[in-house]
Amino acid sequence: MNKAQFGAMPAAPAPRTLRRRAPAALLTAFACLLLSACAGLRPATTEPAAAGCAPCPVCPVCPAPPPPPAKPLQAASWADLPGWADEDIGAAWPGFLASCRALAARPQWPLWRPACDEAKTLDPRDRAALRAFFESRFAPYLLTNPDGGTNALVTGYYEPLLRGARQPGRRHPYPLLAPPDDLLTIDLGDVVPEVKGLRLRGRLVGKRVVPYYSRAEIVSREQEYRERALFWVDDPIELFFLQIQGSGRIRLPDGGMVRVGYADQNGHPYQSIGRVLIERGHLSADQASMQGIQAWARSNPDKLNELLNSNPSYVFFRELNTSVREGPPGALGVPLVPGRSIAVDPRFTPLGAPVFLATTQPNSSEPLKRLVLAQDTGGAIRGPARADFFWGFGAEAGAQAGRMKQGGQMWVLLPPGLAPKQ
Repeated sequence: MNKAQFGAMPAAPAPRTLRRRAPAALLTAFACLLLSACAGLRPATTEPAAAGCAPCPVCPVCPAPPPPPAKPLQAASWADLPGWADEDIGAAWPGFLASCRALAARPQWPLWRPACDEAKTLDPRDRAALRAFFESRFAPYLLTNPDGGTNALVTGYYEPLLRGARQPGRRHPYPLLAPPDDLLTIDLGDVVPEVKGLRLRGRLVGKRVVPYYSRAEIVSREQEYRERALFWVDDPIELFFLQIQGSGRIRLPDGGMVRVGYADQNGHPYQSIGRVLIERGHLSADQASMQGIQAWARSNPDKLNELLNSNPSYVFFRELNTSVREGPPGALGVPLVPGRSIAVDPRFTPLGAPVFLATTQPNSSEPLKRLVLAQDTGGAIRGPARADFFWGFGAEAGAQAGRMKQGGQMWVLLPPGLAPKQ
């Protein structure tokens, strides 16, 4: 769901205040140039200026340009990783091997192959050998924000369980939709390689591409989407959180279990309903966890629809033919491992890469330091020092994920060839 998604729209005019300021800035710069030239042409003499010729004024001090943004990956040493020497690397080993299998089908496989081929020969129970393997095949890089800060934001996510059916009914009135036929997804990288990965969503009106319907519009046109419903569920707030998580399971009336996953999105930006509740004075900042929002929703069913529609984003799903005994597939295409998989911004952290994470347990100062794998992405996961920690399936995983908003640090481990030029 990862972190512009509208149809092509004309650029808005610059704010009026900016239009007034721009000429002044240009005149100041031009004056600096003229005065510098004046000073450079003045004869080097201590004699007073000729009568009628005023001396050149002192040049004003032009403001220094802002410093360039910090490099997102800063070279580090293994000694910089707190707790690395004590980490149980074997717990992350199955996830690492799964990443290798997925990377084999990707263009950068030649850079990963030497390490992945050696990994197949190692005993996962030999912790010393696994640690030596990483230290010889990889180099750590500290993920760094543009302002030079290294404090990472670590949130959590999970795989929820909903109750539903394949047909609508009194107990299951809320549709879980597949992508509609009129939703266009335009990959701009096919036209402009410099913006590879940027996609626009929209719909056709005549010969024009316009933004797709917002959540409020989709909900109001629900009858038109009935044939796109994969399932019908019993709880609108749980359906909303399923859209945030991106995948989940549905228990059917006969006891069977099915899994659904992200298929597409309407192109509108995500708006936090927790922030809306805070701004309206319904919840305090420390109450706006997933659990706090759910409690408010249960207490205010008549206001829930309006709250949900304050977020214009809407997610569509597909039914997954994957075993519910494993984790849901992430963006890398491999099952996520509870406590060992994270979602990242792939612009800075390559999918499949090992990451050493140093943070704390949810709402706690208890350390959480471990080797994890970058195996997923998310719409709200943006920036170098940013991660979403996968807690697993069910209510307890949801409780942990809903409370998690921790600081920390992240080091991505890269093989030769993927390391940035310093």
